[in-house]
Amino acid sequence: MPSRTKAGKAGRAGKAKTPAKKRAAPRASVKESGGAKLVVKQVKSGIGHAETYKRTLRALGLRHHQAEIVVTDNPSIRGMLTKVHHLVSVRPQEA
Repeated sequence: MPSRTKAGKAGRAGKAKTPAKKRAAPRASVKESGGAKLVVKQVKSGIGHAETYKRTLRALGLRHHQAEIVVTDNPSIRGMLTKVHHLVSVRPQEA
């Protein structure tokens, strides 16, 4: 059986590398951005629910049952809250 070496692999020697990806500009944190705020409280556990619901809770920052977080009201957050509406309660933050 012949040994496999770099020279034995045809077609790879002349391949050009793809350009490196550009880094995105850093995003503003929730504390720095303006706009309305929502208080989200997890009222039901993610146990026994689909993995996508559990991942959505984690993405929102809810790690434990009865945890409360404050998030900025924007379309992406609203979409996540719609997905897990049966596991959370939402109210506007009092100023």
